[in-house]
Amino acid sequence: MGQTGAVNKDVSMADAIAHAVTAGQRFGLGLKPGMLEGLARDPRRAVLDEIDQADLAGIAAGDLLSGQQAMQAHFEERHGPQVRMDAPATARRSAAILQDEAIARFAHGMRQSLGFVERLVLFWSNHFCVSVRKGPTVRVVAGAYEREAIRPHVLGDFAAMLTAVVRHPAMLVYLDNRGSIGPTSRAGLNRKRGLNENLAREILELHTLGVDGGYSQRDVGALARMLTGWTVAGPDGRAAPPGAFVFNPNAHEPGPQTLLGRAYAAGGADQAEAALANLALHPATARFIARKFARHFVADDPPPALVARLEADFRRTGGNLGSLARVLVTSEEAWTVPATKVRTPYEFLLAASRATGVAPANPSQVLGPLNAMGQPLWAPAGPNGHPDTAGDIAAPEAMTARLEAASVLARRMRGAAADPRALQQALFGDLSSPDSRQAVIRAESAEQGLALLFLSPEFLRR
Repeated sequence: MGQTGAVNKDVSMADAIAHAVTAGQRFGLGLKPGMLEGLARDPRRAVLDEIDQADLAGIAAGDLLSGQQAMQAHFEERHGPQVRMDAPATARRSAAILQDEAIARFAHGMRQSLGFVERLVLFWSNHFCVSVRKGPTVRVVAGAYEREAIRPHVLGDFAAMLTAVVRHPAMLVYLDNRGSIGPTSRAGLNRKRGLNENLAREILELHTLGVDGGYSQRDVGALARMLTGWTVAGPDGRAAPPGAFVFNPNAHEPGPQTLLGRAYAAGGADQAEAALANLALHPATARFIARKFARHFVADDPPPALVARLEADFRRTGGNLGSLARVLVTSEEAWTVPATKVRTPYEFLLAASRATGVAPANPSQVLGPLNAMGQPLWAPAGPNGHPDTAGDIAAPEAMTARLEAASVLARRMRGAAADPRALQQALFGDLSSPDSRQAVIRAESAEQGLALLFLSPEFLRR
């Protein structure tokens, strides 16, 4: 294969088709009928071209609420009509906000041609996850959080994404920084309330350095003190519009701090901002992100040479995520390592919809299957996000749930795929194994054949 992956005299059509399937499975959201042969002309170029289209990451907001509007709606629901809101917010209540966001996100994935940029969004959203399990406050703002803190930065700078994430009300509420108060600050002395280290710990362990990144409990405490005062404006709107990020100097722990051996002078919000900027550029962060990125897209045990190149690029560019994505796509390992990863439940649901052209008719057709398959939308069990290793996703209990989900999907989509054999050929050409082909051929009905197609290794693995 040449530099971009174009079909040439050294690449057979069979190899080109195989690379096209890799583009759709490993880097994309799943192929649609009619895409395979066109993609085979230059599959790597097709992936790279998406990186040049920064607008692919954005979702047209339409009637969706901003994070601040969603928080305002939540405050009004809890505290009554004395909280004034603008017109868009008054049209929604918390029970509907998550549903609206789910449908908008899924529809955006359906519209993508290949979907590599959207795959980047899914990766970074899970890396910097929040969970609606925390309660109604996070539930109403989770979708806006992804649109406002993740999507604008997936091809930009990691440092900018990190700061946007930490400042967002969704993260401040999820990891309890909203109520974290410096023990010797004015508010701490008056209220006898103290420090919450949850956000600081997860920034170091999960978002930047990694668990083996060389930080200590002393560093956790130092970062937590620097983050005091980073909070969310309350329903009275005195400090800022209800639900907006606000820095409260009265809650900020005074004095200088030392983090990872680096001194930070006393200050306001800029003290933590400086710390986040340095964490984003730390060598341990480059190492941690590079391995996690390769592990997600290529293999649970990624090739060391690929990880090394990703790490070097992250350090060279200061964490430019568009460049990181390019290094991944132009690496030979990314196209030659066998497909051992398994699609996450969300990727599986979206790939099935793209293959048949059948979009969910209502939010329950998105949220329900994801709940059944064990990865509810924006609801990981912990701040480390939903697992994406084959061992977790292909565990016996998880695969039983996947089988049941495939049957439900096939029942709903059978009218759009009357001939599963033709769909199998359109998606994978001659790459389907004899066993997979025979399973679909011998199916007793189109519905059963479609379910078996969804459960085939070619469809499940990326």
